[in-house]
Amino acid sequence: MPVTSGIDVGTGAIKVAVFDVSDGKETCLAKRVERLRQRDPLVLSAQLYDETLKQAGLQRGDVAYCATTGEGEALEFHTGHFYSMTTHARGAVYLQPEARVALDTGALHGRAIRMDDRGKVLNYKMTSQCASGSGQFLENIARYLGIAQDEIGSLSKQADNPEKVSGICAVLAETDVINMVSRGITAPNILKGIHESMADRLAKLLKTIGGLDGVIQMTGGLALDAGLVEAMKEALVREKVAAPIESHPDAIFAGAIGAALWGAFRHEKLARLAQAA
Repeated sequence: MPVTSGIDVGTGAIKVAVFDVSDGKETCLAKRVERLRQRDPLVLSAQLYDETLKQAGLQRGDVAYCATTGEGEALEFHTGHFYSMTTHARGAVYLQPEARVALDTGALHGRAIRMDDRGKVLNYKMTSQCASGSGQFLENIARYLGIAQDEIGSLSKQADNPEKVSGICAVLAETDVINMVSRGITAPNILKGIHESMADRLAKLLKTIGGLDGVIQMTGGLALDAGLVEAMKEALVREKVAAPIESHPDAIFAGAIGAALWGAFRHEKLARLAQAA
Protein backbone atom coordinates (compact mmCIF):
# COMPACT_ATOMS: atom_id res chain seq x y z
CA MET A 1 0.00 0.00 0.00
CA PRO A 2 1.94 3.10 -1.16
CA VAL A 3 1.15 5.86 1.34
CA THR A 4 1.95 9.52 0.75
CA SER A 5 1.35 12.53 2.93
CA GLY A 6 0.99 16.27 2.47
CA ILE A 7 1.77 18.96 5.03
CA ASP A 8 0.58 22.49 4.30
CA VAL A 9 2.30 24.97 6.61
CA GLY A 10 0.21 28.10 6.26
CA THR A 11 0.30 31.50 7.92
CA GLY A 12 -2.75 30.79 10.07
CA ALA A 13 -2.95 27.00 10.32
CA ILE A 14 -1.22 23.68 9.67
CA LYS A 15 -3.02 21.11 7.54
CA VAL A 16 -2.02 17.45 7.12
CA ALA A 17 -3.48 14.81 4.78
CA VAL A 18 -2.45 11.15 4.44
CA PHE A 19 -3.36 9.14 1.33
CA ASP A 20 -3.31 5.56 0.09
CA VAL A 21 -2.61 5.78 -3.65
CA SER A 22 -2.61 2.08 -4.55
CA ASP A 23 -4.53 0.38 -7.39
CA GLY A 24 -5.10 3.63 -9.25
CA LYS A 25 -7.25 4.99 -6.40
CA GLU A 26 -6.69 8.06 -4.22
CA THR A 27 -8.06 7.30 -0.76
CA CYS A 28 -7.71 9.73 2.12
CA LEU A 29 -6.75 7.79 5.25
CA ALA A 30 -6.65 10.72 7.68
CA LYS A 31 -6.57 14.50 7.75
CA ARG A 32 -6.21 17.10 10.49
CA VAL A 33 -5.95 20.86 10.83
CA GLU A 34 -4.68 22.97 13.71
CA ARG A 35 -4.56 26.75 14.01
CA LEU A 36 -1.13 28.16 14.84
CA ARG A 37 -2.18 30.56 17.61
CA GLN A 38 1.36 31.98 17.96
CA ARG A 39 2.97 28.53 18.27
CA ASP A 40 6.13 27.46 16.44
CA PRO A 41 4.91 26.27 13.02
CA LEU A 42 7.64 23.64 12.59
CA VAL A 43 7.12 22.13 16.04
CA LEU A 44 3.34 22.10 15.57
CA SER A 45 3.69 20.60 12.05
CA ALA A 46 5.76 17.68 13.34
CA GLN A 47 3.35 17.08 16.21
CA LEU A 48 0.25 17.26 14.01
CA TYR A 49 1.88 15.01 11.40
CA ASP A 50 2.55 12.28 13.96
CA GLU A 51 -0.99 12.59 15.35
CA THR A 52 -2.49 12.29 11.86
CA LEU A 53 -0.39 9.22 11.09
CA LYS A 54 -1.46 7.67 14.39
CA GLN A 55 -5.09 8.32 13.44
CA ALA A 56 -4.44 6.32 10.24
CA GLY A 57 -2.67 3.55 12.18
CA LEU A 58 0.69 4.47 10.64
CA GLN A 59 4.16 5.69 11.56
CA ARG A 60 6.59 7.89 9.64
CA GLY A 61 8.42 4.86 8.25
CA ASP A 62 5.21 3.67 6.55
CA VAL A 63 5.08 6.79 4.35
CA ALA A 64 6.66 6.44 0.90
CA TYR A 65 6.71 10.18 0.20
CA CYS A 66 6.12 13.11 2.58
CA ALA A 67 5.44 16.27 0.58
CA THR A 68 5.29 19.78 1.99
CA THR A 69 3.81 23.01 0.69
CA GLY A 70 3.45 26.57 1.91
CA GLU A 71 6.23 27.25 4.43
CA GLY A 72 6.87 23.55 5.03
CA GLU A 73 10.17 23.24 3.16
CA ALA A 74 12.07 23.75 6.44
CA LEU A 75 10.67 20.52 7.92
CA GLU A 76 13.71 18.26 8.13
CA PHE A 77 11.80 15.00 7.63
CA HIS A 78 10.03 15.92 4.39
CA THR A 79 10.83 14.10 1.13
CA GLY A 80 10.01 16.90 -1.30
CA HIS A 81 8.36 20.31 -1.57
CA PHE A 82 5.77 21.79 -3.97
CA TYR A 83 4.69 25.38 -4.58
CA SER A 84 1.34 26.15 -2.98
CA MET A 85 -0.40 27.24 -6.18
CA THR A 86 0.51 23.83 -7.64
CA THR A 87 -0.88 21.95 -4.64
CA HIS A 88 -4.07 24.02 -4.42
CA ALA A 89 -4.74 23.40 -8.10
CA ARG A 90 -4.33 19.64 -7.66
CA GLY A 91 -6.32 19.65 -4.44
CA ALA A 92 -9.15 21.55 -6.12
CA VAL A 93 -9.41 18.92 -8.87
CA TYR A 94 -9.50 16.18 -6.24
CA LEU A 95 -12.33 17.93 -4.39
CA GLN A 96 -14.22 18.71 -7.62
CA PRO A 97 -13.11 16.80 -10.75
CA GLU A 98 -14.91 19.36 -12.96
CA ALA A 99 -12.94 22.26 -11.48
CA ARG A 100 -10.73 24.17 -13.90
CA VAL A 101 -10.11 27.16 -11.66
CA ALA A 102 -9.12 27.25 -8.00
CA LEU A 103 -9.81 30.36 -5.93
CA ASP A 104 -7.44 30.09 -2.98
CA THR A 105 -8.61 32.35 -0.16
CA GLY A 106 -5.94 32.23 2.52
CA ALA A 107 -4.77 34.16 5.56
CA LEU A 108 -2.63 36.67 3.64
CA HIS A 109 -3.99 36.93 0.10
CA GLY A 110 -6.40 35.66 -2.52
CA ARG A 111 -5.18 33.75 -5.55
CA ALA A 112 -6.93 32.73 -8.78
CA ILE A 113 -5.42 29.64 -10.43
CA ARG A 114 -6.41 28.16 -13.79
CA MET A 115 -5.47 24.52 -14.31
CA ASP A 116 -6.18 21.52 -16.54
CA ASP A 117 -8.00 18.32 -15.58
CA ARG A 118 -4.81 16.90 -14.01
CA GLY A 119 -4.27 19.92 -11.78
CA LYS A 120 -1.41 21.37 -13.84
CA VAL A 121 -1.28 25.17 -13.44
CA LEU A 122 -1.90 27.11 -16.67
CA ASN A 123 -2.19 30.67 -15.32
CA TYR A 124 -2.57 32.50 -12.01
CA LYS A 125 -2.92 35.92 -10.42
CA MET A 126 -2.90 36.98 -6.80
CA THR A 127 -3.92 39.93 -4.64
CA SER A 128 -1.52 42.07 -2.66
CA GLN A 129 -0.69 40.85 0.85
CA CYS A 130 -1.73 44.22 2.27
CA ALA A 131 -5.23 43.96 0.76
CA SER A 132 -8.34 43.88 2.89
CA GLY A 133 -9.39 40.64 1.17
CA SER A 134 -7.56 38.20 3.39
CA GLY A 135 -8.36 35.83 6.20
CA GLN A 136 -6.11 37.72 8.60
CA PHE A 137 -8.00 40.96 7.92
CA LEU A 138 -11.36 39.28 8.51
CA GLU A 139 -10.06 37.67 11.71
CA ASN A 140 -8.93 41.09 12.97
CA ILE A 141 -12.36 42.58 12.25
CA ALA A 142 -14.13 39.71 14.02
CA ARG A 143 -11.93 40.22 17.06
CA TYR A 144 -12.72 43.95 17.05
CA LEU A 145 -16.46 43.23 16.80
CA GLY A 146 -16.21 40.68 19.61
CA ILE A 147 -17.50 37.71 17.63
CA ALA A 148 -16.09 34.22 17.05
CA GLN A 149 -14.70 33.32 13.64
CA ASP A 150 -17.23 30.55 13.12
CA GLU A 151 -20.04 33.10 13.56
CA ILE A 152 -18.88 35.35 10.71
CA GLY A 153 -20.64 33.52 7.88
CA SER A 154 -24.00 33.10 9.56
CA LEU A 155 -24.06 36.70 10.81
CA SER A 156 -23.16 38.03 7.36
CA LYS A 157 -26.12 36.18 5.85
CA GLN A 158 -28.45 38.00 8.28
CA ALA A 159 -27.57 41.43 6.87
CA ASP A 160 -30.38 43.67 5.64
CA ASN A 161 -28.42 46.79 4.62
CA PRO A 162 -24.72 45.97 4.06
CA GLU A 163 -22.19 48.79 3.99
CA LYS A 164 -19.01 48.14 2.03
CA VAL A 165 -15.60 49.17 3.23
CA SER A 166 -14.04 51.75 0.94
CA GLY A 167 -10.37 50.99 1.47
CA ILE A 168 -8.39 48.39 -0.48
CA CYS A 169 -5.64 48.71 2.12
CA ALA A 170 -6.37 46.64 5.23
CA VAL A 171 -5.41 49.50 7.57
CA LEU A 172 -7.82 51.93 5.89
CA ALA A 173 -10.54 49.29 5.79
CA GLU A 174 -10.18 48.69 9.52
CA THR A 175 -10.58 52.44 10.04
CA ASP A 176 -13.81 52.24 8.00
CA VAL A 177 -15.10 49.50 10.29
CA ILE A 178 -14.30 51.52 13.42
CA ASN A 179 -16.29 54.43 11.95
CA MET A 180 -19.19 52.09 11.10
CA VAL A 181 -19.37 50.81 14.67
CA SER A 182 -19.41 54.39 16.00
CA ARG A 183 -22.32 55.13 13.62
CA GLY A 184 -24.29 52.16 14.96
CA ILE A 185 -23.98 49.90 11.89
CA THR A 186 -24.80 46.34 12.97
CA ALA A 187 -22.24 43.52 12.88
CA PRO A 188 -24.17 41.57 10.18
CA ASN A 189 -24.24 44.62 7.89
CA ILE A 190 -20.53 45.33 8.52
CA LEU A 191 -19.55 41.72 7.82
CA LYS A 192 -21.74 41.47 4.71
CA GLY A 193 -20.23 44.71 3.42
CA ILE A 194 -16.73 43.33 3.97
CA HIS A 195 -17.67 40.11 2.22
CA GLU A 196 -19.06 42.05 -0.74
CA SER A 197 -15.90 44.16 -1.02
CA MET A 198 -13.73 41.05 -0.85
CA ALA A 199 -15.89 39.20 -3.36
CA ASP A 200 -15.84 42.08 -5.85
CA ARG A 201 -12.03 42.10 -5.86
CA LEU A 202 -11.79 38.31 -6.07
CA ALA A 203 -14.31 38.16 -8.93
CA LYS A 204 -12.29 40.72 -10.89
CA LEU A 205 -9.14 38.72 -10.11
CA LEU A 206 -10.78 35.59 -11.54
CA LYS A 207 -11.59 37.40 -14.78
CA THR A 208 -7.92 38.33 -15.30
CA ILE A 209 -6.81 34.68 -15.67
CA GLY A 210 -9.36 33.83 -18.38
CA GLY A 211 -10.63 30.37 -19.23
CA LEU A 212 -13.55 30.47 -16.81
CA ASP A 213 -15.32 27.63 -18.60
CA GLY A 214 -15.36 25.02 -15.82
CA VAL A 215 -16.27 24.93 -12.15
CA ILE A 216 -14.50 27.45 -9.91
CA GLN A 217 -13.49 25.60 -6.75
CA MET A 218 -12.82 27.67 -3.65
CA THR A 219 -9.94 26.46 -1.47
CA GLY A 220 -8.28 27.65 1.72
CA GLY A 221 -9.73 28.59 5.09
CA LEU A 222 -12.11 31.31 3.86
CA ALA A 223 -13.79 28.80 1.54
CA LEU A 224 -15.57 27.60 4.70
CA ASP A 225 -17.01 31.08 5.31
CA ALA A 226 -20.62 30.76 4.13
CA GLY A 227 -20.99 34.54 3.97
CA LEU A 228 -18.05 34.90 1.60
CA VAL A 229 -19.23 31.99 -0.56
CA GLU A 230 -22.63 33.63 -0.93
CA ALA A 231 -21.02 37.00 -1.70
CA MET A 232 -18.80 35.36 -4.35
CA LYS A 233 -21.83 33.91 -6.13
CA GLU A 234 -23.47 37.33 -6.14
CA ALA A 235 -20.29 39.06 -7.33
CA LEU A 236 -19.84 36.64 -10.25
CA VAL A 237 -23.39 37.41 -11.38
CA ARG A 238 -22.57 41.15 -11.30
CA GLU A 239 -19.37 40.49 -13.26
CA LYS A 240 -21.33 38.37 -15.78
CA VAL A 241 -19.23 35.26 -15.10
CA ALA A 242 -21.29 32.21 -16.00
CA ALA A 243 -18.99 29.59 -14.44
CA PRO A 244 -20.40 28.13 -11.20
CA ILE A 245 -18.42 28.56 -7.99
CA GLU A 246 -18.38 25.92 -5.26
CA SER A 247 -16.91 25.30 -1.85
CA HIS A 248 -16.31 21.95 -0.12
CA PRO A 249 -16.18 20.83 3.53
CA ASP A 250 -12.53 19.84 2.98
CA ALA A 251 -11.57 23.03 1.13
CA ILE A 252 -9.12 24.02 3.87
CA PHE A 253 -7.17 20.80 3.15
CA ALA A 254 -6.72 21.48 -0.58
CA GLY A 255 -3.03 22.38 -0.28
CA ALA A 256 -2.21 19.36 1.88
CA ILE A 257 -4.24 17.05 -0.39
CA GLY A 258 -2.54 18.41 -3.49
CA ALA A 259 0.89 17.98 -1.90
CA ALA A 260 0.14 14.34 -1.01
CA LEU A 261 -1.12 13.56 -4.53
CA TRP A 262 1.75 15.32 -6.32
CA GLY A 263 4.04 13.46 -3.94
CA ALA A 264 2.49 10.19 -5.10
CA PHE A 265 3.04 11.20 -8.73
CA ARG A 266 6.68 12.06 -8.07
CA HIS A 267 7.24 8.86 -6.05
CA GLU A 268 5.89 6.73 -8.90
CA LYS A 269 8.04 8.59 -11.44
CA LEU A 270 11.19 8.10 -9.33
CA ALA A 271 10.37 4.41 -8.91
CA ARG A 272 10.07 3.97 -12.70
CA LEU A 273 13.39 5.74 -13.22
CA ALA A 274 15.05 3.49 -10.63
CA GLN A 275 13.73 0.37 -12.37
CA ALA A 276 14.98 1.59 -15.75
CA ALA A 277 18.48 2.29 -14.42
